[in-house]
Amino acid sequence: AAGSAVGLGNLWRFPYLAAKYGGGSFLLIYVILAVTFGFALMITEIALGRKTGKSALYAFSTLHEKCGFIGILASIVPIIILPYYCVIGGWVIKFAWAFLTGSGNAAAADDYFSNFIARTGEPVMWLVFFILATSVVILLGVNKGIENISKVLMPLLVVLSVIIAVFVVTRPGAGAGIVYYLKPDLSKISANAFLAALGQLFYSMSLAMGIMITYGSYMKKNEDIESSVRNIEIFDTGIAFLAGLMIVPAVFVFSGGDQASLKAGPTLMFITLPKVFDSMAGGHLIGTVFFVLVLFAALTSSISLMETVVSIFVDKTKKSRKFITVCVTVYTVLMAIPSSLGFGIWSGFSIHGMSILDFFDFHSHIYGEEKISAQYASIMSKFLQMLEDGVYRQHRDVTYYASELCVTPKYLSEVTKKVSGYAANYWINRYTILDISRLLRDKSLSFVYISDLFGFSSPSYFSRYVQHNLGIKSSDYRE
Repeated sequence: AAGSAVGLGNLWRFPYLAAKYGGGSFLLIYVILAVTFGFALMITEIALGRKTGKSALYAFSTLHEKCGFIGILASIVPIIILPYYCVIGGWVIKFAWAFLTGSGNAAAADDYFSNFIARTGEPVMWLVFFILATSVVILLGVNKGIENISKVLMPLLVVLSVIIAVFVVTRPGAGAGIVYYLKPDLSKISANAFLAALGQLFYSMSLAMGIMITYGSYMKKNEDIESSVRNIEIFDTGIAFLAGLMIVPAVFVFSGGDQASLKAGPTLMFITLPKVFDSMAGGHLIGTVFFVLVLFAALTSSISLMETVVSIFVDKTKKSRKFITVCVTVYTVLMAIPSSLGFGIWSGFSIHGMSILDFFDFHSHIYGEEKISAQYASIMSKFLQMLEDGVYRQHRDVTYYASELCVTPKYLSEVTKKVSGYAANYWINRYTILDISRLLRDKSLSFVYISDLFGFSSPSYFSRYVQHNLGIKSSDYRE
């Protein structure tokens, strides 16, 4: 179960959220939640699984018939998460392969990651490899597959993470990043930061998604649940802390202290760490070992997700594990491909302004963690509908949308942050840049025409806007 809890949630998602929500403030909230609410909930889930001996789908109804709906909700979450998680797992394979084949220096380039995910065939190939590897371990048996991998490789990941973190924090310019990451700023503690930390707790520790219930059903009656949970929490939180210590100060080092770089999201791991390895003596070897270990950490978590989904359908259909595993594998491939293509040939397609992968990530947390009031949901829905209607082409000021919805700009941004984790400006800009990207691919449309269509004051201002948001000039985008 420790192998399940340590994965991309710690190494990729935790540093991004810590950077976004105030560094030390987010870290303080997360630790408090982990040792209180997280500890109690994990004990409850594992104990429930061990007592009933069933997957999440039936464990709650076995405990009490009126609690069956909780099992249904818990079962939905891993079914949603598994496909898009495997997309990210495929990215990890790509970087591991790049370092294994001597392309580590190339991976440190600013546009390496963005160019890779924009392709069609290669990201799909890597995600299929990742899904097949996950499926094979499930077919071999969950205990044999997960425990043997985790017992050997996870301690190595801890040691390597410590080495990388020590290197990063001793670089010139890292001091400001260390202070940002470790020193809580009470002014940045907010409801959004609390909800983000709570969501990360569920995601990182595999809570409220049936995984710990499934593992509890395999647990021997004489094993100490409290001791096991304590070990999982220490390992999980320790890896997350080290990941943040590797990445957040490194952003300060390589950006010259620009805190705006902390908002890079997924690029924090896939762009920042290759730069760290490129600057280290023996960095190519260290980078190779690191991404291989991250690959196994991601694999253990995907195994846990797939095992949970397989257990749910085995309980429901009474079919053989082998048959259900094959069916789940096919489902995962079919659902993961759109998430991958959402960064490439389908990048112009969005669901409420989100890429396909972001859409699945967002809704997995809606089902598993956050309750949204009807009023908030109504305002958010109307706001997104205005964006779907293309209003952003002429109006990119939050004030306009707030006026149309009869609320203040501040309240509108509070609502969008509460519901989605992002302010209103983010969604307006997201819709705008996705639409511009789609139009730029049409070479029959001139830059002046696109600039006028969006109401920019001049083509030069339009060009600067595109370069700021896409990282390249509008003219280079068509090459």
